[in-house]
Amino acid sequence: MKKRIFLSIITISMLLNAQAQQKTTTTEQDKFSPTDESLKQYKYPDWFRDAKFGIWSHWGPQAVPRQGDWYAKNMYLQGNNQNKYHVEHYGTPSKFGYKDIIPLWKAEKWNPEQLMALYKKAGAKYFVSMASHHDMFFLWNSKIHKWNSVNMGPHKDVVGLWQKAAKKEGLRFGVSEHLAASFNWFQPSHGSDTTGQFAGVPYDGRDPQYSDLYHLPADSSDIKEWLTNNPAWHKKWLENVTELIDLYHPDLLYSDSKVPFEEYGRKMVAHYYNQDMAKNKGKLEAVYTPKEASGGKWAQDVERGVLDSISPFPWQTDTSIGDWYYRTGQRYKSANEIAQLLIDVVSKNGNLLINVVQTPEGDLEPDVIKIVTEIGEWTKTYGEGIYATRPWKVYGEGPSTIKSNQKKGVFGGLTDTREYEATDIRYTTKGRDLFAFCLAVPKTDIKMELLGKNSKYLDKPISSVTLLGSKEKLDWTQTDSSLVIKKPKNYPTWAVTGYKIEFKK
Repeated sequence: MKKRIFLSIITISMLLNAQAQQKTTTTEQDKFSPTDESLKQYKYPDWFRDAKFGIWSHWGPQAVPRQGDWYAKNMYLQGNNQNKYHVEHYGTPSKFGYKDIIPLWKAEKWNPEQLMALYKKAGAKYFVSMASHHDMFFLWNSKIHKWNSVNMGPHKDVVGLWQKAAKKEGLRFGVSEHLAASFNWFQPSHGSDTTGQFAGVPYDGRDPQYSDLYHLPADSSDIKEWLTNNPAWHKKWLENVTELIDLYHPDLLYSDSKVPFEEYGRKMVAHYYNQDMAKNKGKLEAVYTPKEASGGKWAQDVERGVLDSISPFPWQTDTSIGDWYYRTGQRYKSANEIAQLLIDVVSKNGNLLINVVQTPEGDLEPDVIKIVTEIGEWTKTYGEGIYATRPWKVYGEGPSTIKSNQKKGVFGGLTDTREYEATDIRYTTKGRDLFAFCLAVPKTDIKMELLGKNSKYLDKPISSVTLLGSKEKLDWTQTDSSLVIKKPKNYPTWAVTGYKIEFKK
């Protein structure tokens, strides 16, 4: 009898301990709930704050026609240039729709390991793979529908292979989802030509058997909005993104919109943070980047633009070397333009995520390889003033900092490319050291007016000034009004040069 009682006590004790452990584990995993107040517990991981520079693969079946961004939608807009191209090369969308473009994407020259090695050499600290654009074609091994890169096209897990290559090179890995806008974005596929031989003949999107790709018809009151108001589609979006998160557990997740669909979006964010903490034994390493001011809940993303001042929260610019998708004859940003953009963003507490345009086959054009290689040469020389730095007391000086000279971009920030003058300076700091970047080649001396002896931003005199990547001794003077650096005899060929400034102890 005593033995039974003793065993019962032991059993009850074990059950209670198990329940306590389960409760503790659950509590740890569920630190975040889908409320703004809960999400404000978020702490930005050091890896993101230190990384500063990432490369993005904005790539998929829409690259096949070589006509640039938004092909899957514009091919259904009669009279649009991409529609004209489609009709000329493939026929009317009533007979040859986007679903018929997908099998043409073979990615036969794609070598993720080779490209990732190039991107690491370029100075990227993280890499982001597109998971799905607005076209609803998934680049991951999805069980939700058949329209994915494992089942069609290249018959490869594009996200998985990019992730494997990034891990091999020691880069953090992210994914971008553009699905929230898809429901309304793809509605032109349900239409038909209004004139001509095929007037009134439905496009293939109207066929119910393809609704898992093109969606069902939207309500007429909803269709003009970027994000749908349909609760059923909100749930579908959450299902899609949750599968992506749970399969790949990415370090970074990008949404091509504000946080979608209110409660559903916050459920997604809370789940994303919680599963990451479970993966990392209680440490939160995940970064979420929607196009919305963060308030400390995530990292705001600004598309094709930059902020106009130092943000109290880490943030990100996303842009592209050229068009978002491959387009024949497109102009690419130069390595100098990218360097200017990078230091401007970093000086304001941001990161730069830049898309490197791939061909439909998956490789890079020679001029793109040249640009990426040159970026690597620049970051190797000036990286000390970029990586693991923090903003200074002010981000910079010069004409580009004057409000009346700043040009607005199309997505809420300032434009991401502009002309700079030699008097445009950007500042970063690391420990006791200050770094100053001159954004254009000076004709004579380099003058930094914020670094004079009487500057309100300095509390100690300057002890040394060196040009990063150079052993040449600089001739410099700190006057009451400015720091004046005589232009070095062997001035670098770069438009952007960086200087390390040390102070007396």
